[in-house]
Amino acid sequence: MKQVSFSLLATDGNARRGRIDTPRGDIQTPAFMPVGTAGTVKAMYPEQVRETGADILLGNTYHLMLRPGAERVASLGGLHTFMDWERPILTDSGGFQVMSLAKLRKLDEKGVTFRSHIDGSAHSLTPERSIEIQTLLDSDIIMQLDECISLPNETREMERAMELSLRWADRSKTAFNGQNNRALFGIVQGGDDLRLRAKSAAGLQSIGFDGYAVGGLAVGEPQAVMFEVLSDVCPLLPEDRPRYLMGVGKPDDILGGIERGIDMFDCVHPTRAGRHGHIYTRFGVINMKNARHKDDGRPVDEQSPNRNCRRFSRAYLHHLVKTEEILGAMILSQINLAYYQELTAGARAAIEAGSFSDFVETTRAGWAAGDLPPL
Repeated sequence: MKQVSFSLLATDGNARRGRIDTPRGDIQTPAFMPVGTAGTVKAMYPEQVRETGADILLGNTYHLMLRPGAERVASLGGLHTFMDWERPILTDSGGFQVMSLAKLRKLDEKGVTFRSHIDGSAHSLTPERSIEIQTLLDSDIIMQLDECISLPNETREMERAMELSLRWADRSKTAFNGQNNRALFGIVQGGDDLRLRAKSAAGLQSIGFDGYAVGGLAVGEPQAVMFEVLSDVCPLLPEDRPRYLMGVGKPDDILGGIERGIDMFDCVHPTRAGRHGHIYTRFGVINMKNARHKDDGRPVDEQSPNRNCRRFSRAYLHHLVKTEEILGAMILSQINLAYYQELTAGARAAIEAGSFSDFVETTRAGWAAGDLPPL
């Protein structure tokens, strides 16, 4: 089995076209990773996720450690076998969910103790235990445990969390112990303070990681602040390692991230939006709950490469959403994930051709023009 490695294939401005090689398959970057929180991308079969063009998906340490349990997943052959996904999986460390979902949490130098949001049971998560869980899940790309705080926040609190995350990064690297056929990513923290972000990036590189994530964004700050942080942080990261913007985002966020040098993205948004009646297309976001669609026999987009956009009428999708049929969530989730993959594939091709700025301008102009006029 080959090691995990990254190749930078082309650049256009700050935008990067690359490839991550893993034993379970190559990941073409820029890449969007669908989120399979609890061992499933909601409302999607694994083969449907792959058919959208996804090379990799994300699993969630916090949710999987609570149920069915990392040891149980390992005894059943690991997460790939458990959910029948043969391609790469990245697992997050669980830190964000502990901070946002868990009850009665207590954080100290060792780690964090908390009670499950499901049944109130007591648990502990340390850098060492997080790495152990992700290894038991048989993840291909493992994330260090970090502390993610909300924004805006006080500088003193951002610095405390960043420094703790650096110490946890060092412990995560030690616990990872140079495992073969997996990668370990560090996470740049520091809130919206560019000095703290720079210190975090430098500290992580002194430890040494296979890739570098930018965490602690899309946690309450405006998009402009996120873009400012990325513009400052990306040039500080090694060119020969992949860069991952965690938990982001909507299509315009992804374009902006690619413009600034990000290679990897993940977010629950496309499937969550689909379950709530919204779809993403070259026309922008369309609300299928809107009554304008109830008598509209036209497809969503007859020029789309996605068959579901050409197959079903707007009236039918409106009906499925309004009646809360499961099929509606399935179709809309597929449309959204396929569009996200179409967007990143278009970005890759444009970077290779040296026309990324034109691609961004054309794409954003299509969103601004909006949906087809009502009948």
